[in-house]
Amino acid sequence: KHIAWILIAMATGGAWIFYFADAPGLAHDFLTFNAPLVAYSTVGVLTTTTYLLAGSMREQVCTYMCPYSRFQGAMMDGDTYTVTYRLDRGEPRGAYRKNETFDGRGDCIDCTQCVAACPAGIDIRDGQQLECISCGLCIDACDDVMTKIGQPTGLIGYDTLNNLGRRLAKKPESHDPIRTRTVLYTTLILIVGGIMSLALEARAPFTLAVQHDRDPLYVVLADQSLRNGYTLKIENRSYQPAHFRVAISDLPDGDVKVVGETATDEGGIDVSVPADEQRAFRVLVHVPKTARLQESTPFAFAITEIQTEKLITINTTFRAPK
Repeated sequence: KHIAWILIAMATGGAWIFYFADAPGLAHDFLTFNAPLVAYSTVGVLTTTTYLLAGSMREQVCTYMCPYSRFQGAMMDGDTYTVTYRLDRGEPRGAYRKNETFDGRGDCIDCTQCVAACPAGIDIRDGQQLECISCGLCIDACDDVMTKIGQPTGLIGYDTLNNLGRRLAKKPESHDPIRTRTVLYTTLILIVGGIMSLALEARAPFTLAVQHDRDPLYVVLADQSLRNGYTLKIENRSYQPAHFRVAISDLPDGDVKVVGETATDEGGIDVSVPADEQRAFRVLVHVPKTARLQESTPFAFAITEIQTEKLITINTTFRAPK
């Protein structure tokens, strides 16, 4: 049992790491033990917490840690549909024996199947409670029992608290779905959803990141020219392979080389990135000894997506001796 719990915890909690990196590549590196240490430590922490919360604490998480019930209570009003127990029909409750009549008593036979089915361990017959997550398992359990004893289903079901009060007072039921609260929530959902849709539509199909080598900051070659090393990461977010031309700007007399790639006639270097993947390239920038450079000279990598001719630039610095 505990082995199964650990595997489930690893699959559910540990899967969070794939939201923050290229999922297929990270999965391959993770299984071949080539992933960064932070990936394994994150999976370990999330697996442990998921195992403890879901395996040991269980309904205590819903009661004391889960914010859902707090939000639910704040957003509800008397006309909100929620899981309810029909007091007017179920009471007085009591044990039931086969072939007994229900005259003078309620339909609830006090079997406590609703309590047994509840993942939060509450008794919905006591009324709406903070721990309730509105999963409806108590409804299914009660309907099964009602069917077996020949009574109508719906003793526990989705209804409004106002309607429960109207039934007890022998008043007709009613429900107003168009209220200030529902109009406000619908408007907020549409606004937030629209902003997210626009952000998704406007997101860049390609992203660029560059990291300067820290050790050494620069290399003085035999001819007294200077060389800096960089790691250039290009992420292709589109569904088609993309081809890029790597060049530099704002660095007089400088030239660029991508390790493992051949320069073009125009002085740039063409690289490719598969669809929905990120590639890291080792880039060397060379400046002759005749160049007049400061200790830190700003310049930019200019990356052109060949098919659309879209230009992406990212600023960095070229380091030199004092």
